[in-house]
Amino acid sequence: MKKLTVGEVAAAVGASACFDGEINEVCTDSRAVVPGCLFVCIAGDNFDGHNFARSAVEKGAAAVLCSKDTGCKNQITVPDTREALLLLAGYYRRIFSVPVVGITGSVGKTTIKEMTHAVFSSKFKTLKTKGNLNNEIGLPKTLFRLDDSFEAAVVELAMSGLGEISRLSKAAAPTMGIIGNIGVSHLEKLGTKENILKAKLEITDGMDDDAPLILNGDDAKLYGAKVLCRPVYYYGIDNKFCRFKAYDIETDGEGSSFTLDFGCGEQRVRLPAAGKHNIYNALAAFTAGFLISVEPESAARALSRYEPSGMRQRVKRTAGITFIEDCYNASPESMEAAISTLANTAAGKRIAVLGDMLELGAAAEGMHRQVGLLAARFGIDAVLTYGELSDETARSARRGGVKIAESFDDKNKLSESLLKIVKKGDAVLVKASRAMMLEDVLNIVYGELEKDE
Repeated sequence: MKKLTVGEVAAAVGASACFDGEINEVCTDSRAVVPGCLFVCIAGDNFDGHNFARSAVEKGAAAVLCSKDTGCKNQITVPDTREALLLLAGYYRRIFSVPVVGITGSVGKTTIKEMTHAVFSSKFKTLKTKGNLNNEIGLPKTLFRLDDSFEAAVVELAMSGLGEISRLSKAAAPTMGIIGNIGVSHLEKLGTKENILKAKLEITDGMDDDAPLILNGDDAKLYGAKVLCRPVYYYGIDNKFCRFKAYDIETDGEGSSFTLDFGCGEQRVRLPAAGKHNIYNALAAFTAGFLISVEPESAARALSRYEPSGMRQRVKRTAGITFIEDCYNASPESMEAAISTLANTAAGKRIAVLGDMLELGAAAEGMHRQVGLLAARFGIDAVLTYGELSDETARSARRGGVKIAESFDDKNKLSESLLKIVKKGDAVLVKASRAMMLEDVLNIVYGELEKDE
């Protein structure tokens, strides 16, 4: 982080300060305080940063950003510290004249971020969002990592309701935006896909009128979206009107190969990530790279080296069994993509271990039922589920003709059942919403399989 004066910080957040000094870092966690930092007092559900202000000063904090008196002499007082943090991040981001790509979407935004970062990094030193630092606290932490050494940035913008992406976008000031898709995640809070579209389009609120927006042209909501007064670039597979298109697609157990038509030429791409949804993600990343002059060959090489992050459809082979670890999140759209990937994996038996999809509101039961029917339609050999909602998945899978379809409320019992039926040469998909922590099943199964080796 470049140093800021206390006066700059105060002006940026609409406050005043009666002391001088310099800020070399911004901290929201008192445990991470370093000498010379600005400590921002955030009030959460289980803690209040104001209670740690004195401790932060004792550790060397140069200033405290607070919304009530902390008893510290070097405090800057604002009505709302969360809002002030975004204002300060926005001020800091605008110090740098670098391309910044803002990415959002119902599912897959982290994968698009990682692929876009890979493409950009083939030509520029590029900052990216770490992990899931994509909200009103996490995004500023990303932006404060900018310094003069970076030539570009790729940031992820998340939301749970209307207005959130707007605030994030105004801080990030993207010079380019990507919306990957409009699904049913957050349907419980937003009610309709139209409202979800409205929330995602808030990404333009912090963009200049001439900043391009990149949209999935195969997504009915996005292709029909009204986007005025800015250049729009569509990518897709099925929609022939997209500028950036993938065709001649070949898939195998390791990933996909396809020809990418970018309007003024073609480029063959090898992607080490399976599934049609990942081709869309790669198209988005390629499009963004093309718009900032990354050569097509360089973009293709970068995509060929892509590695899934975290537990997002990461492939692991243990005891001759292919495991597709996809425990980070789940929605009806991503479930369909993952089950399709499993179905197209060369294997003896194809086994789906599925957990609850959350935040679906009143539609949840029906959507879990559809997942079971989907597994049957794709010819999945066994469906093992965990969670109350996923009982419906197992029931509908049985009705659809899946011979082995069982539901569990205990991860140990589910693991025991999986170990009984899985054999060398089989493929296993493990997928659920993050809160289900279905990686616990993987850890149990891996431990048992390693004992037998």
